[in-house]
Amino acid sequence: MEIEFSGYPVFRSVAVSDPSQPGEARRAASLLAGELAFDDVKRGEAELVVTELATNIAKHGGGGHLLLSAQKNVQRLDVMAIDKGSGIADVGSALEDGFSSAGTAGNGLGAIKRMADLFEVFTQPKSGTAMLARLANNGHKQAGTLDVGAVSIPVAGEFVCGDAFAHAHTDTRSIFMVVDGLGHGPIAAEAAALALEMFDRYCTDAPAEIIDRMHSAMKATRGAAVAIAEVQIDRGIVTYCGVGNIVGIVAVQGENARNMVSHNGTVGHQASKIAEFTYPWTPTSRLIMHSDGLATHWNLKTYPGLLTKDPALVAAVLYRDHRRTRDDATVVVAGPRAA
Repeated sequence: MEIEFSGYPVFRSVAVSDPSQPGEARRAASLLAGELAFDDVKRGEAELVVTELATNIAKHGGGGHLLLSAQKNVQRLDVMAIDKGSGIADVGSALEDGFSSAGTAGNGLGAIKRMADLFEVFTQPKSGTAMLARLANNGHKQAGTLDVGAVSIPVAGEFVCGDAFAHAHTDTRSIFMVVDGLGHGPIAAEAAALALEMFDRYCTDAPAEIIDRMHSAMKATRGAAVAIAEVQIDRGIVTYCGVGNIVGIVAVQGENARNMVSHNGTVGHQASKIAEFTYPWTPTSRLIMHSDGLATHWNLKTYPGLLTKDPALVAAVLYRDHRRTRDDATVVVAGPRAA
């Protein structure tokens, strides 16, 4: 059985509040493009895309963040621009060369659309805008039939994230894990790293079996909250097992989201019950998992049309609006691949 792993994306978050800061974002994108083995042309495109998106945030969004995600195994760079400005009244016009609402040349978004392999926008009046520009080397695509997008950012002041996630795929099965090492910083990251190692080793097992193995292996660590979701596309089911406060949801556009059950406890220390639950999965279902770095009281009905967007853009919007500022934050979204 051929398994393809997530490759553990590298994330960077760059705050943008004035026109002087796009330079920092451009340098970060250039470094990540080098790690992805982009050629000079692709690297230059990445730098231009990031510069244009950062400039757009500063001029039109009232400030915000650029989130950069570099996934080495598929040589893909996702650039997510998020702000809480007034939104874009007419996205179609904004993407046309020559259009400007601020008296500038107006070539930014149109240029991004041409250079990016994928470009999507989600905007709401008075709530802000999120944009996704994806650049990837030709021929490097994720395995399986589900697209995956994520954001995983450490709390301010930390250089390592105590959260982590992983996913692995075959043609009929995709399995996802989100782990939140207790607290934050290097010690939390050590616990999360061991969970990643165990996931890589045993990802062909059932979710409860993987967590049970983690529980035994992680006793010398600080411990972690862990949840694993196994999507069996051919059978139309999701099998979910969680210990601790990771949130897992199966969502369908326009319908009430279904919350999946986790038991109380800490993997590596106290897990009185490790049990699996099964939920239906349809061709229009989306999987959303996140750590407690995001607040839990959000409702997809306040985001009409969001679930039709790429999973990375969904993750970016939820992170923008619901992240807690005192903890690491991770959100993973998966859904059927667009034709």
